[in-house]
Amino acid sequence: MSDIKLLITFKDDLYNYSIEQLRYIPVEGVWSIGQMYDHLIVVAHEYLDRMEECAALNEEQPFGKTQFGEQLFEDGGFPPIKIRLPDELNAPPNNSDSKEELISRMEQLIQRMTHWETKVDYIHPTKKSEHGGFGWLNAKEWYDLVGMHFRHHLRQKDELERYLA
Repeated sequence: MSDIKLLITFKDDLYNYSIEQLRYIPVEGVWSIGQMYDHLIVVAHEYLDRMEECAALNEEQPFGKTQFGEQLFEDGGFPPIKIRLPDELNAPPNNSDSKEELISRMEQLIQRMTHWETKVDYIHPTKKSEHGGFGWLNAKEWYDLVGMHFRHHLRQKDELERYLA
């Protein structure tokens, strides 16, 4: 499944939830489905911002990825584990958006991804910006990271849906 089709599937799934289900926090320290969506959307835009930074760069960057970054891209995605960021980077996502707001935000993200889908391959691969954990990524890698991140959260989505059953 292409990354854009994956995002469309995520967006379409929003229609199946009530506002109570979107905001339901099953256990302290566990996000609601709405918070997971907020997180995915915010991070995707951060990755696309970095992709656009690469597109605007004039200088080339000789540095590469970290060992974890190399493994991530070699595997084509995140390992099947829960990843917890340090507390200072792990503020709880927004849990107040309506279903309509989340759908609109997903549509905007899909439009942005679609806009760049055919352009990203033409951005020179030596124009890079640094990711704190993965090292120096080029525009295509930042773009691909969006889909990898969404796929990584499929397990969390399934887990959160089981709480609703």
